[in-house]
Amino acid sequence: MKRIRFGRMQLKIMKLLWAGEALTARDLTESLNKREAVAHSTVQTLLRKLEAKEAVGHREKGRTFWFFPLVNEEKATKGVIRDFLARLFHGSPGELAAHLVENEKISRADLQRLRALIEQREKKL
Repeated sequence: MKRIRFGRMQLKIMKLLWAGEALTARDLTESLNKREAVAHSTVQTLLRKLEAKEAVGHREKGRTFWFFPLVNEEKATKGVIRDFLARLFHGSPGELAAHLVENEKISRADLQRLRALIEQREKKL
């Protein structure tokens, strides 16, 4: 799968589409507006751009388009993370982890989980 870059609002649309069944542009606009104002025309433009990226497809039922994802959420997420790592941390997951540990508030439970994951990974090496 080629890497697809998503803008902030495009990613919000993708998350809504990954969460369930096909949705109309109106459905998407209403869902997005529960958290922040977005114009219906903006959602339609974003959907056209997502279709051009081959991330979203649609079916016509009457005069209504029903949109659905063409890319798998897990694969797309991995691609977004790899892109993020490449752009901000020279492709290094370790640099990202170090940055988070040094600069963000992390609960004791999360630190324990990270330790366990690191130990599991070390055993595989």
